[in-house]
Amino acid sequence: MSINRTKKYALMMTLILFGTALAGCLGTDESDETETETAAVVVTDAGYTYASNVDNHRALMKDLCDIKSAASSDGGYDFATAKDIYTNGKNAEKSDGSFRTLAGFASADGKNHGYDAYYNQSGSVDAHITAAMDGTGDFAGTSDTVRYQGIAKLTANMGMVAYTIHELNSAVAKADAGNVDNDSGAPHNWDEGWAFFHGPDEDWSCSPAYTMKKRAADYGTETDGVSNALSSTEAAMVAGLAALQAEDSAGYTAATDTVVKNVIITYSQATLKYASKMDNADSGEKYQVEGYAFWKAIEAYAAPHTDNACYNMDTHTMGWIGSSAAAACDSFIWTNGSQEANGTADTCYNTVSHTVAMGIANETQCGAFSSMYFYENYGATSMNNIFDLSDASQLGTSYDVTAWLQPVWDHYGITAEDIGTYA
Repeated sequence: MSINRTKKYALMMTLILFGTALAGCLGTDESDETETETAAVVVTDAGYTYASNVDNHRALMKDLCDIKSAASSDGGYDFATAKDIYTNGKNAEKSDGSFRTLAGFASADGKNHGYDAYYNQSGSVDAHITAAMDGTGDFAGTSDTVRYQGIAKLTANMGMVAYTIHELNSAVAKADAGNVDNDSGAPHNWDEGWAFFHGPDEDWSCSPAYTMKKRAADYGTETDGVSNALSSTEAAMVAGLAALQAEDSAGYTAATDTVVKNVIITYSQATLKYASKMDNADSGEKYQVEGYAFWKAIEAYAAPHTDNACYNMDTHTMGWIGSSAAAACDSFIWTNGSQEANGTADTCYNTVSHTVAMGIANETQCGAFSSMYFYENYGATSMNNIFDLSDASQLGTSYDVTAWLQPVWDHYGITAEDIGTYA
């Protein structure tokens, strides 16, 4: 096992309670433009009724469907056409004859979604998608199957989840500043969020909302055949719109938090599923890239909450230390079970993090932890290692990544019942 020294993650913007920090950061790229004409008829997708005209934004969902079709094996792995639609647009024609494009959103600078801050890269969402389109970066040397899965899953999930979060954050910032006009203020941005997350009913099979449906079916987290995560998200979007219109800060903040929580639930389920299937002899690489793409949809919001760990030079295992700093790696002591509420045997106990290192048999082994071998956000580091598309040695193993995600679930108040059991 190779030893990676401490890895520093770029600080990411938090989604919750942006307040004045975001009030002055609303850009004017195409995602924030307001159409000059309002909707002539009331438009509803699923159970959400829009307060403003976002028809042009809704049309982008058809771009996603067309990209997926072109890039698929049935489409002859036509990555050039897929990229042309992504870059130049196809279905979301604006009143001036130009097209709104998925690439325009993904590459825009200064967006309120936190991905760029986490990856320390402007246009980070576009960088991930373009790598799959071009067969570069993480997708260098990968097969057509892998590139197709990367294109299909990254555009529809990382891309659209990022756009959704941006719009919800923009709505919160506008509402905090007192702009709740349906056509130009917070409700309009909130509408765009649902247009990106669910889109037109006829095209929703290409949306993040549909991912919620599929993963809930996998994990038994449904009620009467409907995804619990999707039902909760839709209800939060409906309630959030009403709260914005009423200038109810507590209401729209709670709605935003609920949406993010359910996004974490769904993409945790997806990550768990595909990590566990990487031992498949015929489709291991396909499942690896699916896990990669679904993990990327939430990495910026999950990674900062995965636990830190210390490497043991004797046992070559990791000792978890929660959110404690590197110095805690020097604080493991061999002590009796009285230090652990439910234990009776001797343990390797950390006096700073109050955690117990598992698999340690004696005092010598317990003393083999050192702050020199500290791993920040070890769960996220481990996740990225198994989803390294250039490392075929990761294939052939079924990974249970529950332990890496558990601290994330704890942070967002997600229960085992919320996640369910994969069948």
